[in-house]
Amino acid sequence: MPAVRNVLVVGGGAAGAATAILLAEGDVAVDLVDVKPDVSALGSGITLQGNALRVLRELGVWGQVEAEGYAFDTLGLRAPDPAGTLVAELTDIRTGGPDLPATLGMYRPALARILIDRAAAAGAKVRFGTRPQSLKQDGDTVLVTFTDGTSGRYDLVIGADGVRSWTRRQAGIDTEPRPVGMGIWRTFTKRPASVTRTDLIYGGPCYIAGYCPTGADTLYAYLVEDVRDRSGLSPEEALATMRELSLAYHGPWDEIREQLTDPSRVNYTAFESHVLDGPWHRGRVVVIGDAAHSCPPTLAQGAAQALEDASVLAELLLAAGSVTDTLWSDFTGRRLDRARTVVEASLQLAAWQLAHERGDVPGLMARIAHLVAEPA
Repeated sequence: MPAVRNVLVVGGGAAGAATAILLAEGDVAVDLVDVKPDVSALGSGITLQGNALRVLRELGVWGQVEAEGYAFDTLGLRAPDPAGTLVAELTDIRTGGPDLPATLGMYRPALARILIDRAAAAGAKVRFGTRPQSLKQDGDTVLVTFTDGTSGRYDLVIGADGVRSWTRRQAGIDTEPRPVGMGIWRTFTKRPASVTRTDLIYGGPCYIAGYCPTGADTLYAYLVEDVRDRSGLSPEEALATMRELSLAYHGPWDEIREQLTDPSRVNYTAFESHVLDGPWHRGRVVVIGDAAHSCPPTLAQGAAQALEDASVLAELLLAAGSVTDTLWSDFTGRRLDRARTVVEASLQLAAWQLAHERGDVPGLMARIAHLVAEPA
């Protein structure tokens, strides 16, 4: 029988929804809460590599994801010259196995909705617009009160509530993310026919100029620059700033730029990073996903690592008869070094860019691809 009978999952992103699906299907009673009014209301695009797709197949949503996303098996490197010259075309490793594509791009809110709907169908009780207000560990249970005035007692609380995790702080874990020194402009817009995969341009006024197809007629594009305070810009000013930065990039960027007309589709985020160096649990509270580790999106592994956390944690909880030190030791052993390696590699690539050195980008990507090709 499972190690737990009832579980609270805090956060409805990839890690939280995936954990809820797997545990609910294993006959565990699952409550999932998220402070947002609608988990799929915000976001642009997301790049999912094979190891992420492998977990999505485990969750039973691969068919929907494949239908709504855009799959491809190569990566292009372009020069920051007036023609956007293609200088290399790399064949990606299918890290999820030979029967899954190397990479798939899709609209992030669409993925969120697919996962939440699947969690509800599996039997998880999903509530939006509320979050825990307090938690108190009491022996083998945790008493939780919520901002909507309700309360519950759980065998385990799983904090999948992101980089600013409330659960992490309440559990007494004082690790917080640190700035990396980069910020990213993102937009979600129409896909020109010339964009059939991710192409990256290193150099010019930005560290990276890239794009990823997300569907039959959509893509998201991004520009990575030195981090700066962009909070004072109006939506129209943010759009103008991204357009101005993009003027240095050509090839498909010339077509993408013509589609940059909607201020509501532009957002800016500073890169941050952390990894909990040690057990991710305190008593009957555990954190996963961005609450446990976050990295700059230079290797597009954030969602993949979150999904792997969910898969491994659910596997261990469903196989064990009780929550023991051995269970937690197994979880830490399977996830900490792997997540830390990905975070460190992402930071290494960011550091190369900050030092204005291109570095062995394809080589680093290949080393990470071999790592994530092995199941977590």
